[in-house]
Amino acid sequence: MTSITIDLALVESMIMEMGAIGAHSGTGVWRTVYSPEWVEANDLYARWLEDAGLTVSRDAVGNVWGKLEGTAGGASIVSGSHIDTQCPGGRYDGTLGALSALIALRVLKAQFGQPKRTLEAVSLCEEEGSRFPTANFWGSRAITGAIQQGDADNTLGFDGTSIAQAMRDVGLDPSIVASAQRHDIESFVELHIEQGPILEHADLPVAVVSAITGLRHYRVKLTGEQNHAGAFPMDLRRDPMAGFLEIGSGVINTAHRLGRPAVTTIGRAEVFPNGAAVVPREVHFTIDVRHPDPKQGEELYKLHEKLMREVASRRGLEIEWEIGIDKVPCLSDPSLVATFRDAAADQGVPTLTMASGAGHDTQQMAKIAKTVMIFVRSEKGRSHTPEEFSTVDDIVAGIKVLAAGLHKLAY
Repeated sequence: MTSITIDLALVESMIMEMGAIGAHSGTGVWRTVYSPEWVEANDLYARWLEDAGLTVSRDAVGNVWGKLEGTAGGASIVSGSHIDTQCPGGRYDGTLGALSALIALRVLKAQFGQPKRTLEAVSLCEEEGSRFPTANFWGSRAITGAIQQGDADNTLGFDGTSIAQAMRDVGLDPSIVASAQRHDIESFVELHIEQGPILEHADLPVAVVSAITGLRHYRVKLTGEQNHAGAFPMDLRRDPMAGFLEIGSGVINTAHRLGRPAVTTIGRAEVFPNGAAVVPREVHFTIDVRHPDPKQGEELYKLHEKLMREVASRRGLEIEWEIGIDKVPCLSDPSLVATFRDAAADQGVPTLTMASGAGHDTQQMAKIAKTVMIFVRSEKGRSHTPEEFSTVDDIVAGIKVLAAGLHKLAY
């Protein structure tokens, strides 16, 4: 295949110009969905799509689309990612995927002309939940038809504003969200920064993603008996803090023993009454468990739950938990994985195949299309921070893989 030519200076200038919209904390970006900064960023993206010779449209939730029509018609091959950020986030998370799709289509059109299959680039309106914590991939959920009537009024921001009102404030009509649904997407390819250290440790610029991790999030409550820290004997205590420490150490060590890519995290704990000289009455905590293999993930959940029950029983504690998030792994389409690995080889870009430990819009798009992701190396594995950084050389390598894979699919 002909080598894909990417203009490094153009890539860098687009990243910096887009990153200036909502610039925050030096190298960071603060750009939440339906904010003035979000509007400005999407207007710029639409203008760049037009400059690339693509047909531009916007749907009911504000996703911005650029289409390169194919001669054979049929379902589209789509690439893109989200344009909103954490508060603050960096210049690359999400935004790089939207820009890379635009650049890839621009290059393909310039180098190879009109494709046989229709290609589209998309800037998805929301992924981070940084303004509306329960929006849950608002842009991609709209595309897949997963937003129900009334959801817009019931999705509230941290300040109490509904996402419906925020949409109206930028000229969108929340009553027609259903019109954003698509039934004509065959494949969805999302380029994204890795957000972890695996590629850096392997000294490789790019990965093809074989799966997005499954995730289960537990909210656990351990109840014992509150007593004096000095006068009450150790062997008579029903101490929920002791149970929590044993469970916490146990579940984390279980994941550690299973090895990569199993991960378990306890990120939040609250003690009641939280006194220095008091055996607590209750401990509330969270457990975040992830694994990209469906069978191994289920086994990890069972091991954790068995341990929690055993510790509580042995220590005379009451235990209860709720499962707040429960997402099954999203497996990439094997044929797409092979296509993009071959595309990388054709372009001389060394890659590895790995799973994603974070969630992405791709999980939503997998409900209606074949999917795969491309990762670009993150310096020191940093993300969700103004310090996130990927070199322009690595980014160009990622875009080459994206464009070459799209060429295989569409030309």
